[in-house]
Amino acid sequence: MPRTICIANQKGGVGKTTTSINLAAGLALSGNKTLLVDMDPQCNATTGIGLTPVERHPLVVDQPIRNSVLQSSFDGLSILPGSKSFRDVDMLATAASSESEVLIDHLSVGTTQYDYVLIDCPPSLGHLTQTALSASNEVLMPIQCEYYAMEGLAQMIDLIRDVMLERPGQLTFGGILLTMYDSSLELTAEVDEEVRDFFGEVVFDTVIPRDVNVTEAPSHGKSVVDYAPRSRGTRAYLELCMEVLERD
Repeated sequence: MPRTICIANQKGGVGKTTTSINLAAGLALSGNKTLLVDMDPQCNATTGIGLTPVERHPLVVDQPIRNSVLQSSFDGLSILPGSKSFRDVDMLATAASSESEVLIDHLSVGTTQYDYVLIDCPPSLGHLTQTALSASNEVLMPIQCEYYAMEGLAQMIDLIRDVMLERPGQLTFGGILLTMYDSSLELTAEVDEEVRDFFGEVVFDTVIPRDVNVTEAPSHGKSVVDYAPRSRGTRAYLELCMEVLERD
């Protein structure tokens, strides 16, 4: 069975999709067969890796997942693309408990050939995020180094705790990742200290710096690993990848 990691935070603009894409690229580069699942209706994980959203979301179509998987230009990295279909988004977001179980089973059965499955979630605490958490082994939470970094985290942690209680022994807290890190700012150091004091060892040693290459890469349909292999952003995401592999 693959190691399935849900990348989630109810706040937007924290580097969630960026982390999903670049961590997936790093895992593929390390020789792991990797699948990136786009569950965000904005479909940024799909377009950010140079592919086009599909008309119907693969998780609501009555066919094997393998029929919907697309290959990226990055060797070893595949993607289950997102869909901007309002009908499909509504089906995913309002699925009853029994329907959610079908979605979870569909995803689980269809991804057994991969070493790693990364799920990019929408910036919300809604049903889509809950379904993604229920289908995962771990949750990785990016946090932007800003004044409101800790705001709303209690709600996200409550949701994670609820899923852990519903599925004992399945979901673990994989880690918290500090993103958009600017070491020249006093605020960054304050957020870093506050998050590490509160969460302890669950926080990754690796931090993701502010880097224009990380920002530009999606507009070229590439991960930063592919777009700017010598950049600070690439080095940071590869270091994150090594930490993730070590925590296996």
